[in-house]
Amino acid sequence: MVFIDSNVPMYLVGAAHPNKVDAQRRLEALVTQRVRLVTDSEVLVEILHRYTAIERRGGIQTAMDALLGVVDEVIAVDRETVERAKQLVLQYPTLPVRAALHVATMQRQNIENMLSFDAVYDRLPGLTRLR
Repeated sequence: MVFIDSNVPMYLVGAAHPNKVDAQRRLEALVTQRVRLVTDSEVLVEILHRYTAIERRGGIQTAMDALLGVVDEVIAVDRETVERAKQLVLQYPTLPVRAALHVATMQRQNIENMLSFDAVYDRLPGLTRLR
């Protein structure tokens, strides 16, 4: 099982960028291998936040379609997940809150692998960021 981070669909549908081709290639490989792909509801919120922040609301649906078209499940972020994220941000003071929510989701669901272009995940034990 692989957790898909918000930057993957945004690179897929965004402007030309070195990570765009990598995102497409890596995601296609996972789909071809029939790996179970999941994300969490916070990833969807991140897409909403990013595209409204840069005044590109027209990209919201495209990015969401790209993500929801490949994931098998969107995991809800509940109170217990937020409590675990709180523990993570207290334990790792430089860990961004959104990253902590994803890690907490992954830990609660026993997911060890994620597809992300964010190197912040590299410093967390028990988690493998696919490159």
